Amino acid sequence: MIFAVRHITTFRYEPAVRESIMEVRLQPRSDGDQRCLSFTLKVDPPANIMLYHDFSGNTVHHFDIAASHTEVSVSAESSVDVQNAPVPRVSDCGDWADLDALVAAGDYWDMLLSSHFARSTPELEKLEKDLECRRRGNPLELISEINTAIFQRFAYVPRSTTVDSPIDEALKSRQGVCQDFAHIMIALLRHLKVPCRYVSGYMFHREETEKDRSLEGASHAWVEALVPGLSWVAFDPTNNLIGGDRHIRVAIGRDYADVPPTRGVYKGEAQSELSVTVTVNAADKEPVEAAKPSLVVRSRPVLMRPPERRIEQEQQQ
Repeated sequence: MIFAVRHITTFRYEPAVRESIMEVRLQPRSDGDQRCLSFTLKVDPPANIMLYHDFSGNTVHHFDIAASHTEVSVSAESSVDVQNAPVPRVSDCGDWADLDALVAAGDYWDMLLSSHFARSTPELEKLEKDLECRRRGNPLELISEINTAIFQRFAYVPRSTTVDSPIDEALKSRQGVCQDFAHIMIALLRHLKVPCRYVSGYMFHREETEKDRSLEGASHAWVEALVPGLSWVAFDPTNNLIGGDRHIRVAIGRDYADVPPTRGVYKGEAQSELSVTVTVNAADKEPVEAAKPSLVVRSRPVLMRPPERRIEQEQQQ
């Protein structure tokens, strides 16, 4: 299925800032069952946009706006072809010994170690005990069980956590957003010596899929786990799904810290506001414009020396 994706991010500053340096990860990946057919990125005020590929193969665009400004608009439009992969079957999956052999023969260590957001804590250990999170049965069955357990035990509550929230906030309150659920699942699986990675992207919402908990018109996050015999398999604990043709992959990393959609700094002492609007449509349908931004984040000015402040990162909802 071919999707048309539009992702508009607007930063507003009061008073004006003197310079902005920013990098964005907004171009969908071309690998596996997905191909990015086209991608355009526009910045206002106009800037010279450059790109590089990070250590995970994600496309990173970056630019510098040197003149004084009160607003920065970043508009990304993509056309993406996502093929519907067959549902993974237990009969096609190897056992735990096969997984260990696969790990020993490959370079998966980055996706096995604790990372900034996905790490063991006393609260996570309580959940591990509650879920009987130990190697048993078949790897695919156990990973699917953990995926479902997070869906059932945690409430999806938009804006209940922030972009920098540690997993303990969601673990204690039993509520969070897709970013939290992905980090919790990654931490649980890495404890079982299952290589897994954080995926930033979008999800297409069909009218008949009313059970989806993730917000329409927002970015999304889920998990990919290495399953013997099946390679990387996508699991979406927010919606209790195994990834299919509705998940559009933009970037992969150890956790959210590796793949924020926007990240940067600016010079000046200003109150900032970040607004995000996302639309994901089937390419053969009339585009539906988002009525309003799906996310608005405001910050107060903080005096720092030198006067540089981090641009607010987008929160995965």
